[in-house]
Amino acid sequence: MPVPLYQSKAELFRTLGHPARIRVLELLGDGPLAVRDLLAQVDIEATSMSQQLAVLRRAGIVNKLPEGRYALAGPDVADLMQAARSFLTGLLASQSELLDALRDEGGADETDEADASVTVPA
Repeated sequence: MPVPLYQSKAELFRTLGHPARIRVLELLGDGPLAVRDLLAQVDIEATSMSQQLAVLRRAGIVNKLPEGRYALAGPDVADLMQAARSFLTGLLASQSELLDALRDEGGADETDEADASVTVPA
């Protein structure tokens, strides 16, 4: 029985659910890189990098090139990373707007509370 598409998507997102893997994919979006170049830009040990690359390879997200460099399996991976960036940018912008609105609203409340405070003599 074939795996439902939603399960395949969930597995993809589980695979992407590690900060080092995301960073590797972002770096590979600029073109193929050797492991040493990835290690210079991702703060993990070489053994961990090897494990993360293996996970990405098994999932078909990256390919190992003959000369030992790694590359994205296709342009859709870079598009996915860009879509995530755009989504997060919009999300953070709306949260920032909400935070600003709360601060503006809270400023009046803080002033009211300061005016209402009473000092009790000892």
